[in-house]
Amino acid sequence: MKLGLMSAALPNLPLPELAAWAAGNGFEMLELACWPLSGAARRYAGVTHIDVAELTPPKAQDIRDLMERHHLQISALAYYPNPLHPDPDHRALVIDHLKRVIAAAEMLQVPIVGTFVGRDAHKTVEENFGAFEQIWPPIMQFASEHGVKIAIENCPMIFSNDEWPGGHNLAISPAIWRRMWEIIPDPGFGLNLDPSHLVWQMIDYVRVVYDFGPRILHVHAKDMRIDREQLYQRGVLSLGMGWQIPRLPGLGEVRWDQFISALYAVVYDYVVSIEHEDRAFEQTEDLVKRGFLISRDVLKPYLH
Repeated sequence: MKLGLMSAALPNLPLPELAAWAAGNGFEMLELACWPLSGAARRYAGVTHIDVAELTPPKAQDIRDLMERHHLQISALAYYPNPLHPDPDHRALVIDHLKRVIAAAEMLQVPIVGTFVGRDAHKTVEENFGAFEQIWPPIMQFASEHGVKIAIENCPMIFSNDEWPGGHNLAISPAIWRRMWEIIPDPGFGLNLDPSHLVWQMIDYVRVVYDFGPRILHVHAKDMRIDREQLYQRGVLSLGMGWQIPRLPGLGEVRWDQFISALYAVVYDYVVSIEHEDRAFEQTEDLVKRGFLISRDVLKPYLH
């Protein structure tokens, strides 16, 4: 397995500088943010390290040459919108851009695009699956035609009142994943597995690795601290709001030795990509970099 990082936490660092810093500090893979240049209001969204709308074969070759000079690989292109958004105009915009990201991945010879399934937060799981069955098979067909796999992150996207009560991403649990794969059995449709999102749902993240190993296409390394006082005050029906605290790997409740041991056991052999969303290390670019280095030092001993 190789150590990587997700670039969204460094939005103002140009790709050449990001590549030089990552390579110089022991990282081997980059998961590169590819939001539209118009940006987004959500934290850690709206970041663009590759402008897929303007990507041409010569520009793609320049990026590949940059990676090769620094002995880096691009593990995935990253774009995490809501393709099941209730507003049809918004939904059409994000699906159009997602397809641009997929086409860019083919041009860059990157095997994976990381994204969300999406969800209408005010509809039931069953109602959302009705939309999923209409919207996602054509997207996956497009990806397959371009030789690109789709790795769905398992984040429920319930952090703020505008995401309440159902969250903005359907793909949150084993029962839902199984239903997704009944509808889209393509082995190129799998998980970008982040154990932190399973901690606060009380889902066994080690068992998940054993149960779904072949569907794990990419791995996010983010940790989770449970604020017990706020859990006591708010209760589980607040669905994590106010008591799930994203942390750097090693500063939360994930047992990384057990999680990575399970990844080895199921013969996962790709990237562990640090997703930095720790508010204690985000006030300055230097603090963000420090956070990545702390995470590196926690994870690197397990990765060879």
